[in-house]
Amino acid sequence: MQDLLAAEGPLSWRFAQPIRGLDTTAPVCGELHVQVEGPLLRVEGHAHTTLALRCDRCLQTFEQPLRAVASERIALGSGEADLAEALDFDAEGISEQLDPAGSFDPEQWIYEQLSLQLPLVNRCGPHCPGPASWGSAEPLNDPRWAALKTLKP
Repeated sequence: MQDLLAAEGPLSWRFAQPIRGLDTTAPVCGELHVQVEGPLLRVEGHAHTTLALRCDRCLQTFEQPLRAVASERIALGSGEADLAEALDFDAEGISEQLDPAGSFDPEQWIYEQLSLQLPLVNRCGPHCPGPASWGSAEPLNDPRWAALKTLKP
């Protein structure tokens, strides 16, 4: 964090590396720009990779491209007064607060942005065959449904 505060302009990084916590089949590639703007830290970046996921329906492994483009403004300060100053500076888009004596981890920020793009339900595609037993097994005759079968014409 001290390097960011001492920098006279934005700091930029290009990266192509694995990121802890993401099961990728390719390195995470992208670019990150960080700049201190008064009581705010402006972080902008983009990243892309390919993940190995397991389909929730057929349980087959498939590759899923993943992209993230993000911009975030983070308040720098360690107390209520610092946060109030940052909010007075420009309240729009402030998402969190960092202690200026603490640290900013670019890898963790990229991990968080990519994690927000993960699908809620993993599906290998529109032609997913579903579980192997679907359609190939005899239909189950559950006695609890017997009364409904009498209603069928």
